[in-house]
Amino acid sequence: MTFNLITPVVLCGGSGSRLWPLSRKSFPKQFVPLIGEKSLLQLTLERVSCLADHALMVASEEHRFLVSDSLQSAQVTGGIILEPCARNTAAAMALAALNCEKEGRDLLLFCPADHHIPDIDSFAKTVWSGIAQAKAGAIVTFGIVPSYPSTAYGYIQQGAAQENGGRCVDRFVEKPDSASAQNMLLAGNVLWNAGIFLCKATVLIAALEKHASDILAACRASLDVAESEAFSKDTNFIRPDATIFATCRSQSIDYAVMERHDNVVVVPFNGQWSDVGSWNALAELTEADDAGNRIHGQGTVSRSSNTFIHAPHRPVVALGTENLLIIDTLDAVLITHKDHVEQVKDIVVQLEKEKCSQAISHRKVSRPWGWYDSIDMGDRFQVKRIGVKPGASLSLQKHHHRAEHWIVVKGTAEVTRGIETFLLTENQSTYIPIGELHRLKNPGMVELEIIEVQSGSYLGENDIVRFEDNYGRAND
Repeated sequence: MTFNLITPVVLCGGSGSRLWPLSRKSFPKQFVPLIGEKSLLQLTLERVSCLADHALMVASEEHRFLVSDSLQSAQVTGGIILEPCARNTAAAMALAALNCEKEGRDLLLFCPADHHIPDIDSFAKTVWSGIAQAKAGAIVTFGIVPSYPSTAYGYIQQGAAQENGGRCVDRFVEKPDSASAQNMLLAGNVLWNAGIFLCKATVLIAALEKHASDILAACRASLDVAESEAFSKDTNFIRPDATIFATCRSQSIDYAVMERHDNVVVVPFNGQWSDVGSWNALAELTEADDAGNRIHGQGTVSRSSNTFIHAPHRPVVALGTENLLIIDTLDAVLITHKDHVEQVKDIVVQLEKEKCSQAISHRKVSRPWGWYDSIDMGDRFQVKRIGVKPGASLSLQKHHHRAEHWIVVKGTAEVTRGIETFLLTENQSTYIPIGELHRLKNPGMVELEIIEVQSGSYLGENDIVRFEDNYGRAND
């Protein structure tokens, strides 16, 4: 097989609200370090790198720098299409197919960013086994050989065997009830629907034209406008026109195309797979003790059974518990019975309605230059830890309502304050008065970390006036 014959397209959308409070809208599960300190997106990129050294990402504008960081961590090159708003998988795949068609990349592998498939060799062999069908004009999907009658996944009912491999798809089945799932497994001709597809860009575009022409037209028009605007493509970012793209209908690729298309072939994958779609699924990735307890981090159990503790930051003790999941983060805690994990997303909706900030964002926030963690706050003050990547800098900015005190605890800081620029090393500090123009930069080779103490009448993040920025931001 020829390396780079396939272009992996990684779909990075989704809020991952069923894994709250670890996954949040501003930092969804595909970016969270879940497996061996690596994110699911990074693992996905490492997995597809065995097929090609270039990938195309489709992601939210809000997460553009998280995606860039993941590409860098996985040592994969790639372009990034930024969706101005969420419009489900049909639109995301349409944008990718149209873009790849123009670039001459015809054979595309569409992969969700948030699946866990540890057997890379088995995954690669399964993908290669579908190439003949894809090159012949079929849309190839990869079904997971089911290990139990799950009600959390959709199913693919297999039909007749095909000459070039795989089997035709008789029908797609939505998430079934328990009895239906049991009956389908007993029949022995079904697979879990993994949402992974291999096809030619031209084939997918023709299928969209036939079954969802309005979605295709909106995506094509938004990209056409983007190509004519100089600001729509900078570095690796491709930005479809926001106004046009917002008119696109939101629908999954299964509903829009797969359930109606004639030439869909399924190839089974018999390796370990999880969509890590709930706390039960994530708990199963941790080894259980003799009582069925699973511990991640600083958890302790006593007289407990079938209890999962996620406690990366501090000791969490479960005494006399059964069938519980306890998820501890820096600013929110979830305790749920294992039978109710699917309702976590409903709680997130409720918290959003109550304007609870923890429903959307973490205390520790990623930025293109690094991160900040709001460790304490009160009346007219706030304390943050700030980390700046080597060579990175914050914007040249000022604040109307707050002053700042900076203390360097690790690395070297290059500080611009008014008309002067100077260096600070560990244990040194400086003061930024209200209204003073300033910038923080890391000129070193190791991460810079400072403690920032803010004081003033208003401490919100929107009290930032930017004059220069390396990341194309206004005040985000």
